[in-house]
Amino acid sequence: MIVGEFKTNVLLPRWVFDQAEDKEHLKKLVLHYMQRYPDYVVKKIKNGMAVCERRG
Repeated sequence: MIVGEFKTNVLLPRWVFDQAEDKEHLKKLVLHYMQRYPDYVVKKIKNGMAVCERRG
């Protein structure tokens, strides 16, 4: 891990999964939701969470 990067999890709202039509649509919805967290970069989605790196 590079200095200044921190792993963190962001709980994704249920509507993201409910509205997703397929895997690609899910990715698009997650990225849209994650615009609220401008310093976070999504690495993967696991157990209803966006596993991210936070830069700061």
